[in-house]
Amino acid sequence: MLSIVGYIVVLWGFIFGYYTVGGNFALLWQPGEFYLICGISFGAYLVASPSHVAKGTLKRLPLIFRGARYTKKRYTDLLCALYLLFRLAKAKGDMALESHIERPKESAIFQQYPSVLRDAAAMDFICAYIRMMTLGLKNANEIETVMDAEIDGAIHERSAYTDSVQTMADGLPAIGIVAAVLGIIKTMGIINEPPEILGKSVAGALVGTFLGVFLAYAFVGPAAKALNASSMSEVDYLRVIKACLMGHMQGYAPQIAVEFGRKNLPHESFISFEELDNLLGSLTMPQG
Repeated sequence: MLSIVGYIVVLWGFIFGYYTVGGNFALLWQPGEFYLICGISFGAYLVASPSHVAKGTLKRLPLIFRGARYTKKRYTDLLCALYLLFRLAKAKGDMALESHIERPKESAIFQQYPSVLRDAAAMDFICAYIRMMTLGLKNANEIETVMDAEIDGAIHERSAYTDSVQTMADGLPAIGIVAAVLGIIKTMGIINEPPEILGKSVAGALVGTFLGVFLAYAFVGPAAKALNASSMSEVDYLRVIKACLMGHMQGYAPQIAVEFGRKNLPHESFISFEELDNLLGSLTMPQG
């Protein structure tokens, strides 16, 4: 939501400021300049981005406007779900988790926490490493190495989306200059026209420079930053899962294992020890 508000403020600041100084909005209506800049920049983006990056970026753009995905409530649900899994494993052994990770949608534990169940990347991460434990892999150091490699891969993948948008933002001012130069070339072709016609033509050319810089620094650049923040929040979520799983693999009690995760929570989603302790104390193991 803040992204939407931010863009509204940007447009309001531009429109109100331009109106206040007596600007003529009719001169800004230069669809040709807009087509030039947007068409060239988007085409260059497609050339520079592998197909999977371009498709992935377009799919992820709505995340810019959805606000924080990983709220305190989502982290609380995650810690509770992992706590119940670890409790079950402590009571009946890791093999008791097999049905929960092989058919998570039917798991009585995961069904209590739909926000965790709906997160495909998180569920894949949880189920994959618990499956390793049920198969007998007990070396925590080896599993941690694999986890770190997977998280690094997630960072690399998500950074590619952000970098592609940032590259577009970096190129827009230069493409705006290209549009302005084309406008000047057009103006030189009608140099014998009256001053009022030449003035409008030069103004149209300068709109190209304005659009390139304006779109780069007021829209596309901030979109890249917002996309990066959203993407890195997904990585933070995986890191919390990793911390909890490592605590369990090293033999700690369920409450201590999830405490490892709590200590890795992002600042904006912080949960106090007392708050989590009270919450975990009120949980009951579901049947099934």
